[in-house]
Amino acid sequence: MDISIIIVNWNSIDYLRECISSIYEYTSRLFEIIVVDNASPAGDAASLERESCRFNLIKSEVNLGFAGANNLGFRNSSGKYILFLNPDTKLVSPAIDQMLQAMETVHDAGILGCTLLNEDLSVQTSCIQTFPTILNQLLDSDWLRRRLPNSKLWGTWPIYQNDEKLAKVEVISGACMLVQRQVFEQAGLFSEEYFMYAEDLDLCYKVKSHGRSNYYLGTTRLVHYGGKSSNFEKATQMKWKSIVQFCEKHRGGLYALFFRIVMAFAAFGRLLTIAGMGILRTTSGAPEPSRSSFVKWKIVLRAVLTPRRRLPHSRNENRGVPECGTSHS
Repeated sequence: MDISIIIVNWNSIDYLRECISSIYEYTSRLFEIIVVDNASPAGDAASLERESCRFNLIKSEVNLGFAGANNLGFRNSSGKYILFLNPDTKLVSPAIDQMLQAMETVHDAGILGCTLLNEDLSVQTSCIQTFPTILNQLLDSDWLRRRLPNSKLWGTWPIYQNDEKLAKVEVISGACMLVQRQVFEQAGLFSEEYFMYAEDLDLCYKVKSHGRSNYYLGTTRLVHYGGKSSNFEKATQMKWKSIVQFCEKHRGGLYALFFRIVMAFAAFGRLLTIAGMGILRTTSGAPEPSRSSFVKWKIVLRAVLTPRRRLPHSRNENRGVPECGTSHS
């Protein structure tokens, strides 16, 4: 078996059908598809069971989180290569064949990713990243990113190079990650202390710590609808808590504490700026500030100020957070 394609589903059955159809349409290599239904409450499992002639279905009675469900799928796979793929993705070209071909040419390949496109075919710059630091998170803003597209601060510079060669990057989005089976095993699989978000950061970090390089193949593209089963507020809060958890795990408790303090001040400053813009608008007719930005930074402030509750590590506990499977954008 050349490749095992592992897809975690949570209430995303319509996207999942389209995803699977596109894999069959564009992929010529020998593959198997493993769908892990992560205790979908909408009755997805019953529908999937009727369609399981096109894939192997694993039903989890509890929501294992993104990491746990992918690990479960991996343990039931047989491919030399593993592709972790979100259900809200769609191939529009032989992307899997191209990624495999590229992977086979690189001796130190860790994880390989491709360009992810929005529904309107614009590029999702989050398909590659750097590991989070105090500096790159403090300076992260759309305004700066637009003016410094080639900066290595956020690791997105290969997107703007139009280069057909593989580019070494730090982080590949969990929406589409290709990895050799032995490399994934050597890294210890996905770390299940993350319920959702940052498990892709963590895996990329572990793979690099074993002397491998992560690569981005910019000429290969697939559509990623992005976050269709996630609640914005819960997802944002969980994302930032997971980033703090990543910093604590790999950079130490003191660094994580300083990270939280700096980001709390940054979030508070942005909230004051947005509020000031709102006051200015009422008095001078200035453009209205984005309400979504205000909500986002309010959530970030709350997330970094709230002490992290250590979750039980049991694979059999339903932690009660439903949004999993289409979380990586």
